[in-house]
Amino acid sequence: MIWLATFLLLSAALMAAAWPNLKTPSRHGFYRYFAFEALLGLVLLGGPYWFADPLSPRQVLSWVLLAGSAALAANGFAMLRRHGAPTGGIETTQTLVEQGAYRWVRHPLYGSLLLAGIGAVLKHVTPWSLGLVLILAGLLMATARVEEKENLERFGQAYREYMRRTTRFIPFLY
Repeated sequence: MIWLATFLLLSAALMAAAWPNLKTPSRHGFYRYFAFEALLGLVLLGGPYWFADPLSPRQVLSWVLLAGSAALAANGFAMLRRHGAPTGGIETTQTLVEQGAYRWVRHPLYGSLLLAGIGAVLKHVTPWSLGLVLILAGLLMATARVEEKENLERFGQAYREYMRRTTRFIPFLY
């Protein structure tokens, strides 16, 4: 019951923050909202197990992935602020960012969410958590595809060339 109440409360906060995006399913923020919901579910599902058996290989790997997620997100946000010339929030960059993690992948922030999701699954692996991380991956893929269309409209040929040089989430692979 506490799990459900926590999920509903935090979901309401996410929904309030994302409300403008939920009005436009053709924009990347729509899918990103649901990806955050999936990640929230993963974090809460494994909540009681986050600090259980802290030195087991699975827990250590989980923490490495979670730390990597935080580092990737920090770099992504820093590069957007430093090189993107945002006019408002980081969503309004005026310059195509190709520095830092963006040198290797087009979506380091979404990649960081996927790493966080996998790290959360490793806290307590169940059929539910495995299914939820697959849903998270699908939602992040949908978010990335929609955002790429938006970026092609915004940055044109420069983004098309950037797409040829970089991968979506995993350097040199995908």
